[in-house]
Amino acid sequence: MAEVSDILMSVLSTIRVPRPGDRVHKDECALSFSSPESEGGLYVCMNSFLGFGSQYVDRHHTRTGQRAYLHITRTRKAQKEEDNNSGSGDPPKKKPTRLAIGIEGGFDVEQEHCEEEVKVVLLPDRQEVTAEDIGRMPDVVRERVSLSMAGLMAADSVSHALQVQQWDGEVRQESRHAAGLKQLDNGIKIPPSGWRCEVCDLQENLWMNLTDGMVLCGRRYFDGTGGNNHALLHFQQTGHPIAVKLGTITPDGADVYSYDEDDMVLDPKLPEHLAHFGIDMMTMEKTERTMTELEIAVNQRVGEWEMIQESGTTLRPLSGPGLTGMKNLGNSCYLNSVMQVLFTVPDFQSKYVSNIEKIFAEAPSDPTQDFKTQVAKLGYGLLSGEYSKPALDPGDETNASSEPRGDQVGIAPRMFKALVGRGHPEFSTNRQQDAQEFLLHFINMVERNCRSGANPSEAFRFLVEERIVCQQSQKAKYTQRVDYMLQLPVPMDQATNTEELQEAERRREAADSSGAPPPASVRARIPFTACMAALSEPETLTDFWSSAVQAKTSATKTTRFASFPDHLVIQIKKFTFGLDWVPKKLDVSIDVPDTLDLSALRGTGQQPGEELLPEVAPPPLMTPDVEVKGILGFHGNEEDDSLYSPLLSPVLDDSTVSQLCEMGFPLEACRKAVYYTGNTGIDAAMNWVMGHMDDPDFSAPLVLPGCSSAPGTTPTAESVPEEHLATIVSMGFSRDQATRALRATSNVLERAVDWIFSHLDDLESMEVSEGGRSAAESEASRDPPPGPRVRDGPGKYELFAFVSHMGTSTMCGHYVCHIKKDQQWVIFNDQKVCASEKPPKDLGYLYFYRRVAE
Repeated sequence: MAEVSDILMSVLSTIRVPRPGDRVHKDECALSFSSPESEGGLYVCMNSFLGFGSQYVDRHHTRTGQRAYLHITRTRKAQKEEDNNSGSGDPPKKKPTRLAIGIEGGFDVEQEHCEEEVKVVLLPDRQEVTAEDIGRMPDVVRERVSLSMAGLMAADSVSHALQVQQWDGEVRQESRHAAGLKQLDNGIKIPPSGWRCEVCDLQENLWMNLTDGMVLCGRRYFDGTGGNNHALLHFQQTGHPIAVKLGTITPDGADVYSYDEDDMVLDPKLPEHLAHFGIDMMTMEKTERTMTELEIAVNQRVGEWEMIQESGTTLRPLSGPGLTGMKNLGNSCYLNSVMQVLFTVPDFQSKYVSNIEKIFAEAPSDPTQDFKTQVAKLGYGLLSGEYSKPALDPGDETNASSEPRGDQVGIAPRMFKALVGRGHPEFSTNRQQDAQEFLLHFINMVERNCRSGANPSEAFRFLVEERIVCQQSQKAKYTQRVDYMLQLPVPMDQATNTEELQEAERRREAADSSGAPPPASVRARIPFTACMAALSEPETLTDFWSSAVQAKTSATKTTRFASFPDHLVIQIKKFTFGLDWVPKKLDVSIDVPDTLDLSALRGTGQQPGEELLPEVAPPPLMTPDVEVKGILGFHGNEEDDSLYSPLLSPVLDDSTVSQLCEMGFPLEACRKAVYYTGNTGIDAAMNWVMGHMDDPDFSAPLVLPGCSSAPGTTPTAESVPEEHLATIVSMGFSRDQATRALRATSNVLERAVDWIFSHLDDLESMEVSEGGRSAAESEASRDPPPGPRVRDGPGKYELFAFVSHMGTSTMCGHYVCHIKKDQQWVIFNDQKVCASEKPPKDLGYLYFYRRVAE
């Protein structure tokens, strides 16, 4: 014991007590998905508070010299089965009675009954020191070590801090109408039972208006059940604001809804208001489910999604390398589905998994904040098979008596999600997101972090050729842009079951007019060939400004592939906007083929004898989610903007700008839409607006390439925010480089980060703070940078994965993916990994194809 005490005394200065704001990683290893529940437990560095599994703690000790670690192990307790256990083999769970998270009676927050053991371990010999041992040591050692242990155990783990720990959906506010509600003396008395809607005779989901005593049915639910909206219509006609749900009245209260406030509310005078219509609240009994109970029932079913899980078939659970499930961290199924597919692509496997030891060896002192480290950790977790084990029932360490359920222990990508979502207004939240947007966001991050070496996103990168022909002069214009995804339109007018759809619409209209429940919906069947035809056929531009005739005229635009990528992603554009600009999802079935030959869609470039339109501006090279990077082949510099001069005074179609402004969009956003779509008309500009409305600089002034600021702004070195400079410098750039990026983007940090990664060739030749050649000398002396690196080959592909979405919009619902492994389709539904019997290939949202070898 004296020897251990001496060691602790010698390293006492390295043992810290956590302070507010310190990041404590006590639930997950920084380099693997080991946790306190894993074999060997988790070792938390008592200086940096980073957690490491048993296989990585020695690496950290060797690299840092740190010797003292808090060793945490947890063992799940066996739980007695409850009487209501159905014998299904699933662990018994207490039924939620409250629409809440992390609150008594609500939904659990992934907490289980565990026995926890904590001790200090000294490396390299892994000498164990218990709390009792520490109590017998000298005061100075005992005090510091005990405070550090207590602080670490009391601190909120980073992984928990990133999740919503408590949410109460039942907290209701008092209605502003309740206290002064005027009730009509109309003689109405409500019986204790036998209620019917006074309009349609419905006998359930009935609401009594507390102003006039009218009993009417509630709202119609999304699936056609519920009521016929008569209580709502009554409010709209009379303005009487509050109603109580009959059947929920008990001595403890009732469901009260304020139509004016559009929320469930409290009525402190409810007994008085009910008595006015002859209802004795103290004698009433509950006969209907409350709104809370209805919402809880929906939330308990949300993970089933029978349709997308191939309901009606027995799915055989799978496990092993490449068959690892991922835990849903709260609406993270979009991330789970995309990452499962990406790590079946060889480029991502070789970049991050094959090089994992090199990546870990070069990781910074805090690997939880390093992009390459966390992506490699995720990839290894998915492919190694180490975490692809069936989930055990609590208390059943062998699982010998349980039938396989498909659920796995899996991995929880908390660190990865926090890192890739950091600073993003959507991906940093626990809200549901668009899988397509996340895929582009992640590819963008890969591009930023692959400044040298192999870039796996090249597997998806391709060039698009757009050919515009002026119908008046017959002269053509060719532009190329980088893309990572083929967006396929859905021509609803090409449905093969048009008569069936029309009949379904007639039945729906009849049901609406009669107040009857709506009929079952009919899904439109669209041929895949019709989608491809809609993409490839020439598009007519009615407001094209022709540089040949110096006026607006009509033109045709055709889009073709300038190169074919190794892996092609196809997005079915199911999410669109109605005539009222309200987002909606198209309910369609498309016969997507297993093999695809796009050879006929390869662009041919300028044809013999074809005359080109005069260049008003060089053809821009645009990348999704990144501002314009420059011009193909351009190699000018900021000091000599002669090659940029046409762009510095762009000719914008004022008519298109005005039309967009009349729709309510900001002027600068409208100008950018017209500029970035090359004056190709209102449709293209509108598409640009809808695709960039969430950009942080959507309304910022138009900043032209080669121009350091927007018109009318003159940011100087002195006006650059110091905190923005520090953020960019922390990424490994010099202060001069950071200053230039901020000045080029009007000091908008997010845009500056995008800008700096898209101008690496310029920045690498800049003068650094210590001296060297001037920027102008560097620019003048270097060779022209190459164009974007794209792979090319035959346009023949085979389907190997697809991501499906269930729900009414990308902001809600659920995602799963199907991946073809060894000629067998496999469904990945968060932690469930099973052999797919009926892969719903016609209902996918994102399709992933790989090139077929000749």
